This record gives sequence, C-alpha cells and structure tokens, in this order.
Amino acid sequence: MRPANTALDGGPCDPLGELSAAARQYLKAIWDACEWESDRVTTTAIAQRVGVSPSTASDAVRRLADKGFVTHERYGTVSLSTRGEAVAAHVIRRLRLVESFLVEELGYGWHEVHDEADSLAHAASDELIERIDRRLGHPTRDPHGDPIPDAGGRVSAPRLRPLSSCDTGDSGTVARVADSDPAMLEYFGSAGLTLDSGVTVCAKRPFAGTMRISVTGFAEMELGDVAVRSVWLTAADCG
Repeated sequence: MRPANTALDGGPCDPLGELSAAARQYLKAIWDACEWESDRVTTTAIAQRVGVSPSTASDAVRRLADKGFVTHERYGTVSLSTRGEAVAAHVIRRLRLVESFLVEELGYGWHEVHDEADSLAHAASDELIERIDRRLGHPTRDPHGDPIPDAGGRVSAPRLRPLSSCDTGDSGTVARVADSDPAMLEYFGSAGLTLDSGVTVCAKRPFAGTMRISVTGFAEMELGDVAVRSVWLTAADCG
C-alpha cells in the first residue's frame, strides 16, 4: 500500500503530453495493482488488468522503462518511477473525481461508474476536473473509498485493514470496497454493505473460504473468499 502523504515530484503539470492513452492505462494499471498490495507487480498481472497478452504488456513496459516512467527488472517485477507516479496520480485523480461526480451529482450507483468515468476522464479538460473538485468540496476519497490525489499529486492514503484479517466477533467500519467487479458492488449495495457501514463478523470459516457478517441495519450475509478480500475496514478495527 502506498504511504500516506506521498508527494509525487512533477505533480500533474502536463506529464501526459508525450504519452498515448494506452501508455497512461499501463501506468494506471501498475498504480492500481500496487496501491493496496505491493510496491511491485509482474508484467503478467499488468497484462490481465489491461486486457492484453503478456508479450504485448512486456513490450509496453519496456518502452515506458526506456522513457523513465517505470523500473523493470528483467524477467522480474515492475514498479513506477517517481516520474511514472506523477503521471499515474494525474490519471487516477481525474478518474476518481469523475466517479465521485457521477455518484454524488448525477445519481449513478457505485457499480455503474467505472467505465463511464474512464471515458469521460480522458476527454475532460483540466479546468473541468478542477471545477468538479471544487463542486464536490475537494473530496479525499472516491465512491469506493480509494484516495483521490490532490492537485499537486499528493496522496493521503488512510491506514486500512482487510476484512479477511478479522476474527469471529470483531466489528468495524467499512472504509474501502474494491471496484473490480460491478456485479459484486451491486450486490453489496443491495445488502447495505457500503462505505461507513458497520459490520460484525458472525462466523469465520477459513477452511471453507467463507465468512458470515452482519451489517448494521441489515440482515446477515455470507461472503466467499473473493468478496471478503474486497472489503477493507478502518485500521483501528478488528483488534
């Protein structure tokens, strides 16, 4: 997970001019893969996120490395350089602000916004993005709980704890839900499992890969391993 209050040298000052939309998507994919897990990611994982073959991803990563946007260990892992983080933060800021605008101002569900926001964020001017930011009161997180970089590219990432690390009887507050599966987000929303919801672990069955939780004000729900790993709580929760 990225450290809190990370200043990204270069900020959002037109680092995108020399990069194609495809190149920006690769930098965004690397950011996404590293944001809550590790600081490094494989080209195979990048290929899966972008939706291309591993060889295509390897070629793209090599070109980005030649331009100084990523560090690539031969037959190893990939990480963003300081320059690459500045560009990725710019892309992420635009996307997450547009997602927030669609949900808060236009009534979209949190499961509907990702693809729509991705298209709009690429086309929006910097002025429009900053107006959206002001209109929303400078939000620090998007509809799924992911932090929004500020105009200078700085990220204040909260300390969170995965629901999977909690035990039976633990309670906490939902602070982030992964947005990779729209159908899962829609299900969570219908069951009341949204940001700032209170949850209690009723039963944890590690060998079965399931967890039963109760959501404050709603009925209990059974979650499989993938769903459990998609939910994060405030760091002080669950012991």
